[in-house]
Amino acid sequence: MVTGAAGFIGHHLSVHLLNKGYDVIGVDDLNDYYDVELKHLRLDILRSKDGFRFFREDISNIDAMKKIFSEFHPSIVINLAAQAGVRYSIDNPGSYIRSNIMGFHTILECCRYNSVDHLIFASSSSVYGNQKKIPFSESDRTDSPISLYAATKKSNEEMAYSYSSMFGIPITGLRFFTVYGPLGRPDMAYYKFADHIRCGRPIELYNNGDLLRDFTYIDDVVKAVEKVIGTIPVPDAEGVRYKVYNIGKGKPERLLDFVETIERLYGKTAAKKMLPMQPGDVYQTYADTFLIKKDIGYSPETTLEEGLTRFMKWYKEYYAVK
Repeated sequence: MVTGAAGFIGHHLSVHLLNKGYDVIGVDDLNDYYDVELKHLRLDILRSKDGFRFFREDISNIDAMKKIFSEFHPSIVINLAAQAGVRYSIDNPGSYIRSNIMGFHTILECCRYNSVDHLIFASSSSVYGNQKKIPFSESDRTDSPISLYAATKKSNEEMAYSYSSMFGIPITGLRFFTVYGPLGRPDMAYYKFADHIRCGRPIELYNNGDLLRDFTYIDDVVKAVEKVIGTIPVPDAEGVRYKVYNIGKGKPERLLDFVETIERLYGKTAAKKMLPMQPGDVYQTYADTFLIKKDIGYSPETTLEEGLTRFMKWYKEYYAVK
C-alpha cells in the first residue's frame, strides 16, 4: 500500500514498484493544496499499469482505511500521505493536525491490527530545525522544530516508535531532503522558479538568496525506498524494531547557483526579488548519509545538472514552452 499515491514521491515510487511486479494499493484524497490536474495526470499513468488499485480516501477516515486494510491485507505499507509545506502551515495549521497526526495515527492503528511486515513512513529534514551542526545526523537532537509542519513530522517519529515498541511493528522513518524532479510539486521552490520565469514574474528569494539546500533527485529517492522495503529493522537494545534514515544527496547547494542552473536550462534570465527569511524556514539542510549507506548500500548518483535537465525537459513539454 502506498498512501499519497497521486503525490510526487508516491507516484514515482508506485510506478517503479509496479514495473518491478509488485501489486500496489494506492490511496490519496486528491486535495486541492496544489494543481489537482497534475495529480490526475500522475494517477492516469498509474491506472494504465497492471497491478494497481486506487482508492480516493482521506487517511484520517479510520473506517474507510480499516475497510481497505481488511480487504487487501497489505504486507508492506508506505505512508507518504501528508499535508506538506512549511509556509502553508503558518496559515492553515488545522490541515496538518488532521492529516499528519490523525491520519498517521489511523495508519498505525490499521498496521497494528493487520500484522503488516513493514511500515515505512515519510518524515522530513525539517525535524532538524535550525541547528548549526552539519551535516545533519540521525543521532542529532530533533526536539526544537521551528514550524508546525516540522513538529508534526517529529510527532510521527515519536508515535511510530511507541507503536513499534508496544505492538512489535517493524517501522522505518525516512527524513527526505528537498526532493525534486519531473511531475514534481508546484509549491516547491524549484518548480516556482520555472513558473515565474515562464510567466515573466520575479523569482522570490528568501534571506536574499543566501540559503543552502540538500537537493535530492526523485530517482535516487525511489531507489532508496525500494532498498528500505526489503530491510526490516533489527531489534535495538530495547528490542524495538524501529529505524530512521536520512534520504539526501549529502551535498548542499547554494540556492543562487540552483536558480542560475534553471535559468541556463530554460534559456532565460529571471528578475529577482530579495526577501527576508521566512518564518519557519531554515538556513541550511545537509544530510549525513553514512548510516543508510552502511545499512542498505544507498548512494545517490544523480548530479544537480542531470536532475534539473530532466526536470526542465518535462516542464517545457508539460506547459508547451517554446
